[in-house]
Amino acid sequence: MEQIAIISDIHGNMPAFETVLKDIKHRHIKRIFCLGDLVGKGPDSVKATDICREICEVILLGNWDYFMAEGQDFPMFRWYRQQIGQERLKYLRNLPPVFNFHISGRKVRLYHASHIGVAHRVKMDDTEDKHLAMFNNTDFTGDDFAPDTIGYGDIHRTFLKNIKGKVLFNAGSVGNPLDEPTAAYVIIEGNYGDEKPGYFSIQTIRLPYDIELAIKQARDAGLPKMELELYEEELRTSRYRRDELMKEWKRNKIDL
Repeated sequence: MEQIAIISDIHGNMPAFETVLKDIKHRHIKRIFCLGDLVGKGPDSVKATDICREICEVILLGNWDYFMAEGQDFPMFRWYRQQIGQERLKYLRNLPPVFNFHISGRKVRLYHASHIGVAHRVKMDDTEDKHLAMFNNTDFTGDDFAPDTIGYGDIHRTFLKNIKGKVLFNAGSVGNPLDEPTAAYVIIEGNYGDEKPGYFSIQTIRLPYDIELAIKQARDAGLPKMELELYEEELRTSRYRRDELMKEWKRNKIDL
């Protein structure tokens, strides 16, 4: 029997990330899978990326990772890119989009956002048909695996749902939760790599962390004023910045 930590959406928030890593270590979990969005929003994209490269067995491509690495001409990205540097941007650009594995007879597929791609968002309260479509094979996922369990990130909200015998779960966000202001990750437990049915569980972990320290670090790092204000608001209230930036997102054709 083995536990696997599924983390996602760190977004350069080291106080939250360190809190999660401390909890993972306390539970003696050795295998960590990351569903992407290591960078952006918070000030410590470099630390988040380097630590993930060191400790995560699997790291998948997120939408922020993709847009940052692809050089999207969005003003706030420029500050982050300068911090991240070309070597890490190249690394992010080449992250795999999907990971499939067996555990206790379950066929689990992980990706950042959906079966369509890293920038195609599927929300917690979307229709059952949209949720069921997440199990489909596409050009993005490949067609050599038929998952019965899907895990993803992107929406920064944890949930677990059984749909006609299939399981859909969201790992939430380590560094930018938008359901409650506590760091989130998921633990999967079972016989990793085993195609025979056996014990299997999914557990969501919520952890309080020092939000004011995270904001102070962003301020001390010189995060641009507009981005800093939005970051503070999101961390303290768990309200999504989309309302404030919708017009700018549309002008740049970017869904963050």
